[in-house]
Amino acid sequence: MTALNDQPISFTAQDFKWMQLAFEQAEQAAMQQEIPVGAVIISQNKVIGLGSNAPIANCDPTAHAEIVAIRHACLQLKNYRLPEDATLYVTLEPCTMCVGALIHARINKVIFATPENKSGSLISARRLLEDGYYNHRFDVAFGCMADECATQLSHFFKQRRLAKKALK
Repeated sequence: MTALNDQPISFTAQDFKWMQLAFEQAEQAAMQQEIPVGAVIISQNKVIGLGSNAPIANCDPTAHAEIVAIRHACLQLKNYRLPEDATLYVTLEPCTMCVGALIHARINKVIFATPENKSGSLISARRLLEDGYYNHRFDVAFGCMADECATQLSHFFKQRRLAKKALK
């Protein structure tokens, strides 16, 4: 429950509602044997974009949940830029590619559940927004449903390791 500036924040019931929807998107990805990451974009308290990881199913390395949600929202809006109040809820910290896409789409805020120590690009492996050379910045908060989302990911990878082991 922290913002990018390391200030503690408390999440609202709405934040939990939208993160739960992102969690459900992640479950859909897991059912397709994709890494369980889900994303939801909200504007004016309405869903404008949904996404779940789909690089394997789509044969597209860019089909991360965040990118899928951005594409969905932009198609709905018929605009390559998101509304000024758009907030992304995502179950895992975005990678470098996704942060770049969020900058170009002009997201207003990102709330993610759990950090990604290897490739997270907001607070973990990199802190891209702190570099100061992007023409757009957005607010960041993390920790909403962190335990549930981390458990979902851990369970997925544990099951994947067990399945691999069973094949040997």
